[in-house]
Amino acid sequence: MRPPLGVILAGGQATRMGGGDKGLLNVGGDTLLGHVISRLDPQVQELAINANGDPARFFHLGLPVLSDSIDGFLGPLAGVLAGLDWAATHGAETIVTAAADTPFFPCDLVPMLQLASEGMVHPLVLAATPDPKRGQARHPTFGLWPVALRDDLRGALNDGVRKVVQWSDRHDGRLATFPDEEAFFNVNTPDDLAQAEAML
Repeated sequence: MRPPLGVILAGGQATRMGGGDKGLLNVGGDTLLGHVISRLDPQVQELAINANGDPARFFHLGLPVLSDSIDGFLGPLAGVLAGLDWAATHGAETIVTAAADTPFFPCDLVPMLQLASEGMVHPLVLAATPDPKRGQARHPTFGLWPVALRDDLRGALNDGVRKVVQWSDRHDGRLATFPDEEAFFNVNTPDDLAQAEAML
């Protein structure tokens, strides 16, 4: 299986952090985005950032910046679609997404997602971790997505679908379970940022 392209989802509005780009916040001597890039880049063929607004604020990273394909800040699925549209222009079959505010995700994210997708006509897999209450907790901004379903996703977004799992379940999406429950810790508040600093 060919390595996918990688897309970092940085299109959120960060309202609980007072607005702005969470990914550009500093933690442990680098930005959150810097940590994410260093983990995802070795696992993919090429890497891009999904973000809305002025792309110039990310130019120092030397990566393509993809705005949402559909206007209106429609959530992670719109970022996934932007990534799939970009991947289609590169002749790629799949992308893997990671969130810009989650600096500790597994270094084997991509191979584990690909392993879980074996035998699927359209590889569609979300990351998950054990959860004492629910059995498994899904992490829908971390997934393997097939370029072949991009027009289906576009139609779903235009029909009002916003929840990742609502669309992935429609296509019999699978889960790849990672054992470390803290691997997908994400920074939403100033307290989270302090906790991330301590974890590093």
